Amino acid sequence: MQYSADAAETLALKALTWLLGQDELLPVFLGASGASEQDLRTRAGDAEFLGSVLDFLVMDDGWVVKFCEAESLPFEHPMLARAALPGGAQIHWT
Repeated sequence: MQYSADAAETLALKALTWLLGQDELLPVFLGASGASEQDLRTRAGDAEFLGSVLDFLVMDDGWVVKFCEAESLPFEHPMLARAALPGGAQIHWT
């Protein structure tokens, strides 16, 4: 399955919404990304910012599982969506 850019942005917005409800995890995202609470409001429509949300989410399998279970999604969908957003192409070094 391949995500379109629009579908990937929609999934990333769902991930951002989920992240906003995670009281312990949201500060970790803000610290790791350097984003502010204002950025969450003003950059929610920015594909690059949404890519950073998915980059953060896929750093931990447990977060992926929790998000996907909350959204009734297959576990590979956040990574597939990430690939469709700017900077998401996987680099092959060989």
